[in-house]
Amino acid sequence: MTLVTFSLPGWFDYSATFLFAMAGTLLALRKGYDIVGVFTVAFAGSVGGGLIRDGVFLQQGPPAITTNGNYLILIVLGALVGVLFQRRVPRLQLLIEMVDALCLGAYAVVGCNKALLAGLALPAVVLVGVVNAVGGGILRDILIREEPLIFKPGQFYVAVALVGCLTFVLLSRFVSWIGHFEAGLVSIAVTFTLRALAMRFNWQTPSLTVPQAEPEPLSVSMEK
Repeated sequence: MTLVTFSLPGWFDYSATFLFAMAGTLLALRKGYDIVGVFTVAFAGSVGGGLIRDGVFLQQGPPAITTNGNYLILIVLGALVGVLFQRRVPRLQLLIEMVDALCLGAYAVVGCNKALLAGLALPAVVLVGVVNAVGGGILRDILIREEPLIFKPGQFYVAVALVGCLTFVLLSRFVSWIGHFEAGLVSIAVTFTLRALAMRFNWQTPSLTVPQAEPEPLSVSMEK
């Protein structure tokens, strides 16, 4: 079986780490956290997915963040920028959302690629890809004591990451005429497009809870 090779450009990975650290910082500041809390949320939000991937599923040595000091530096810088420019950064919300949509597909593919290289079964490959894409957001929400957004009905997010993972696995494993790198690019493009459309048209997942009718108010007779 041919090994799958796909890697992100260093500048892309570093830029995403910086922006996600800044986004996590803004959430922590709204909660009134101190410097320790701000850095912790920034750290989890930016590299949490990779930590879960490497520490829980793959277990093939130290996670990348511990072997490359640039990540920690970028997280600190992202947190610092978020603190110093917290009133101006929200103006970049649209940019952050577009970067997040792009990174959703990129890190889904990276997670799938690493899982394939580790020899995991294809269903597990898809699982690792999804976790790599959304794990940081889950850890971030848990740390700020909020129910993770991905568990609630809302715009397509995990579903989009799942489509991206399935696209990559299918193309890289079962379509012989397309290269692995090209399969990754196609998967990222599909994921980004679906996420952008979900934001544009507000495509949402439904709640599985059966609506219950409101109880009728009791009528109290005042007659004796």
